Amino acid sequence: MCNRYTPPDLADIGREWAIGRQNPQRWWDDVLFPRGTGPFIRRAREGAGYARELVVGQWSLIPWFAKEPRLKYPTNNARSEELEAKASYKHPWARGQRCIIPAADFDEPNWESGKNVWWRFRRADGAPWGLAGLWATWTDRATGEVHESYTMLTINADAHPLMRRMHKPDPKLPADKQDKRSVIPIDASEVDQWLEGTAQDAKALMRLVPVEIFSATPI
Repeated sequence: MCNRYTPPDLADIGREWAIGRQNPQRWWDDVLFPRGTGPFIRRAREGAGYARELVVGQWSLIPWFAKEPRLKYPTNNARSEELEAKASYKHPWARGQRCIIPAADFDEPNWESGKNVWWRFRRADGAPWGLAGLWATWTDRATGEVHESYTMLTINADAHPLMRRMHKPDPKLPADKQDKRSVIPIDASEVDQWLEGTAQDAKALMRLVPVEIFSATPI
């Protein structure tokens, strides 16, 4: 899972993803933690045809049944294997509310030394990450205020040579049953398939990426 990342600046997002629409009323945090304010890219909700729009929202998805925007349980990460069944995520998934989360880098904890050492993950080619996510819009019934929000998808990484090294292991479980998690990078050439395609199209993109894509170092 991921609980800390750095979003790129607006110029880098524009260059990498050719954003057509933006909502510039709000800015985002320099470093994102759960329930912070960050940017995400989705298929534009208005207008004819297909376009991408940049939206700013809370990094912790607010499900339709929530009574308040800041939940008492975490929704900043969503297991990709549970999207069709989990109450918080099944409606956005069924409606195709997929998004790309731009990230200059993200951090993960490594416990190989016996204590937590944070590692920072960048792309080896210097480009920003485009991470798979889901988005939702929630309206406060008391005030009428509309809240945008999103969650970052994760996938099992027990077999990945790099990502399986992250997070504190459970000594009671074998190495191949730890359920270590990885974010899901979406290649720039596959963004439209992720945003516009069918659920099956999207599932085909939910995979681990080669270790050569990563530049990872302790911080």
